Amino acid sequence: MSATERALRITRAAAAAAQDKLAENVEAFDVSEQLAIADVFLILSGRTERQVGAIVDAVEDRLLELRERPLRREGYGTNRWVLLDYGDLVVHAMHADDRAAYGLERLWRDCPAIGLEAVPDDAVPASGDDK
Repeated sequence: MSATERALRITRAAAAAAQDKLAENVEAFDVSEQLAIADVFLILSGRTERQVGAIVDAVEDRLLELRERPLRREGYGTNRWVLLDYGDLVVHAMHADDRAAYGLERLWRDCPAIGLEAVPDDAVPASGDDK
């Protein structure tokens, strides 16, 4: 099994929103074969706590436009490692120093990488579609 089209589309929308806030080292992995809890991990970095917060806000705003709300949000406030859980998609927005220390991408390097080219807004199905 691999990530659903919906998961891929919201991942690309989240990545584009993060890149608009100058997120660094934006990477996505299809973890659907290894985990039952998510299809995609999106991992990205910011240089400061303020930037990580701005990235998280932009991702949430963009996915809210697509009628997607996080099921869980962890780490907001300290903005060192913020986790946004959208079910199929888990976003890890990390301070660059913490990302280097934890090395999440090393843990998931055996999973297929996902291309993060942007998709048109109208190509992303509303929440509940394409599951």
